[in-house]
Amino acid sequence: MKQQEFEILLKDLQALPKECEWVEFKVNNSNPQEIGEYLSALSNSACYHKQPYGYLVFGVEDTTHRFIGTSFHPLIEKKGNQELENWLATLLNPRIDLNIYEFNLGQMHFSIFRVEATRNTPVSFKGDFYIRIGSYKKHLDDHPERERKIWSIEKQLVFENEIAKEHISEEEVLTLIDYPSFFELLKLPLPDNQTAILERLIQERIIVKSLKGYNIRNIGAILFAKDIEAFELIARKAIRVIFYDGNNRIKTKKEQLGKKGYAVGFEGLIKYLEDQLPSNEVIDKALRKKVTLYPILALRELVANAIIHQDFSIKGSSPMVEIFNNRIEITNPGKPLIDPLRFVDHNPESRNEILARFMRRVNICEERGSGIDKVVFECEFNQLPAPEIIVGDDYTRVILFSYKGLRNMDKQDKVRACYLHACLKYVSGEFMTNQSLRERFGIEEHNYSIASRIIADTKDVKLVKDYDPDNRSRTYAKYVPYWL
Repeated sequence: MKQQEFEILLKDLQALPKECEWVEFKVNNSNPQEIGEYLSALSNSACYHKQPYGYLVFGVEDTTHRFIGTSFHPLIEKKGNQELENWLATLLNPRIDLNIYEFNLGQMHFSIFRVEATRNTPVSFKGDFYIRIGSYKKHLDDHPERERKIWSIEKQLVFENEIAKEHISEEEVLTLIDYPSFFELLKLPLPDNQTAILERLIQERIIVKSLKGYNIRNIGAILFAKDIEAFELIARKAIRVIFYDGNNRIKTKKEQLGKKGYAVGFEGLIKYLEDQLPSNEVIDKALRKKVTLYPILALRELVANAIIHQDFSIKGSSPMVEIFNNRIEITNPGKPLIDPLRFVDHNPESRNEILARFMRRVNICEERGSGIDKVVFECEFNQLPAPEIIVGDDYTRVILFSYKGLRNMDKQDKVRACYLHACLKYVSGEFMTNQSLRERFGIEEHNYSIASRIIADTKDVKLVKDYDPDNRSRTYAKYVPYWL
């Protein structure tokens, strides 16, 4: 790895949630025994969360993820007469790939231990098995449900690293990959010569050298292809947009199939949807402007999520946006890795972390965990029904509804909106109250009993509960999601 790659890796790890179970941050704690235990825990946790590697990072403050630097230089450290790296590797069982990287960023020194995720067999250190639970290192024996899952996970190929096109020339690489957009999206200066362009694509692992030229990885093709149909193995993963005449799928008005890679075509896709969706003209500060009937920010987040969280192992299926007269459905192949009821508060888990990382770097998606929050907020702000999440045998679908007055909402609509309102309030550091729910639905104050009825219905299905069960005053009652 080169200096620039180290910096990219370090900043990507810094951006992860503080509760990430496959990354641990330290400053100067260099106890060899503890390092070995962490490597066992991180390898097992990376396997559990379907990540290719676990990371132990020295030089970053654990609680804040602030860069501090470290005085620890593991590559010159020894344990007895052995180099530390060799001592650690020989005591990890089964033997897994372990790499130690050291580098400077400005005036600060950093060290990163990268340990391969185990597959099908938990990793022990000196005969003991460990795993990360939240931000703590625990004995794996105390968590049999996680141990069972590790035993069941076979070693799998990472989709992004597989080859989409192999043994091609330099000229073919530059013909197939939209490299000007690649540099523009990453905010990098475009080199003035072909060699430097190819070197950068290699650094970013978009392409790799082969014995007969170059190979383009799936990550390069799926994100930066000029024409995705030029890559036979991933052509069926292009995004489909379908407009229907009515509220069902009987009559199709038009259908559009994406031609470009996800990253280079994303803004064009969102602009196309914005132009095609129904809209109203409103007057704001004496200026007329067009406002779509659906919040574009919510639609943007949901399309990005469908791209990132799709299951590429499901063949012949791709992300799809379907527009009906009364709703928009965004569907991606594959079931979610977490309970849909926890989408708002749970740290997201992605099958395609390399893809997700690139999408974050080019600002197509926001920080981890913020997307669904924004969708719920936009629906509330625009007085729309709450989004609905449906999980099928091999797909996940999110539905955005057009405007519907409270009188036209059924009980399920109201309960769903109440629950998501409680979730949004909680992750914002607030509580749902009768007043906040009235504001969400646009209910007048003297009709507070309507909001009370909705809250009671949501409590009946055990989606929300009283924050203080001993409080007898309904006037000042606060409510929280069921999972607290």
